[in-house]
Amino acid sequence: MHKCKITNKKIPEVINFGKMPIANGFLKKKDFKKEFFYNMSVSFSEEMSLLQLNEHPKPTAMFNKNYPFFTSSSEFMKKHFERYANWVNSKYLKNNGKIIEIGSNDGTFLKNFLNSNIDHIGFEPSKNVSQIAKKNKINSINDFFSIKNIGKAENFIGKTDVISGANVVCHIPNLIEFIKTCDLFLNKNGKIIFEEPYLGSMYSKTSYDQIYDEHIFIFSISSIYKIFKEFDFELIDAIPQITHGGSMRYVIERKKNKTNNKIKSLIEREKIKNINSLKGAIDFGVKCKLSKEKLINNIYKIKKRGRKICGYGATSKSTTILNYCNIGSDVIECIFDTTQNKIGKYSPGMHIPIINYKKFSKEFFDYSFLFAWNHKKEIEKKESKYLKKGGKWITHL
Repeated sequence: MHKCKITNKKIPEVINFGKMPIANGFLKKKDFKKEFFYNMSVSFSEEMSLLQLNEHPKPTAMFNKNYPFFTSSSEFMKKHFERYANWVNSKYLKNNGKIIEIGSNDGTFLKNFLNSNIDHIGFEPSKNVSQIAKKNKINSINDFFSIKNIGKAENFIGKTDVISGANVVCHIPNLIEFIKTCDLFLNKNGKIIFEEPYLGSMYSKTSYDQIYDEHIFIFSISSIYKIFKEFDFELIDAIPQITHGGSMRYVIERKKNKTNNKIKSLIEREKIKNINSLKGAIDFGVKCKLSKEKLINNIYKIKKRGRKICGYGATSKSTTILNYCNIGSDVIECIFDTTQNKIGKYSPGMHIPIINYKKFSKEFFDYSFLFAWNHKKEIEKKESKYLKKGGKWITHL
């Protein structure tokens, strides 16, 4: 039995993915022998309605000086963050307001506040992306958002209107400390606003590739409501987003003991769909195993017919699929990607070569496994000639 990261009580395991490397740990051939692996399994706390990883690498092993992900590399995400920033600004920030972003990456979200009277600061533990943010005039603190680092943003203590994030709260193993840090920074009407991959979307698609080392938690509305309630905060809004294959944006403030009918009915809906119960998590575990079998059968059928398969998008999510299904370079010859510091390296664990996406149109592959399936429209538009040539996109979904 494993222990819940919030209650510290024993909770049951629902799925074991086996040996897994660091999801974003793209590596050179010379480093194969010293590659780090851990056992990736998931448990569910019914008390907190919370799906969580049991073991995971230390955050410093994942978010370091060579973090290979830049928010600004996707046009779609740049537009999304512009809309997100405008929404936060119009709804929750007043003149001379203060905003903190956690996991601010290269500053794509915060740059929308640069020419305004909003005071901003970003906490970003990965040195390389934090340096890019600084070059772009973002006030980026190269460190983790934590109680011990609050002195680095002294003029925000007790004065912050909004603490925002996107795809970052699920990365934080110690949620209790995170909430306490927020409490110290926020003014009395301050809001915590963040968006994360949504458990309901993952269940409905069986998109188990959302589970990897960085995603320590996959949240539902019920779990966010329950966790924050423990610390005298309340969930006041939950807004679905299309990003990352289905996300939810949460708005949280200090408890005012008002009845919120919207949240009440959303939690009720999750109850009906078993999103908040152990049964839903066990059913998902069964679906993952079936999905794995189906994918392996389909891919080997394609190979038996002598067809060539490549991958597109060397994502963190691809690491879970490839290692869980044991798919190597004998099946998927290479993966095309746009990220400069992944090109020329190999995928974590299965060691499939990563190649510059510009070469995708030069050599024909009958099938292309779209690992970055949540950017499907953007990629299909960019690679529109591929289908015309007779190529086919495939995914595990």
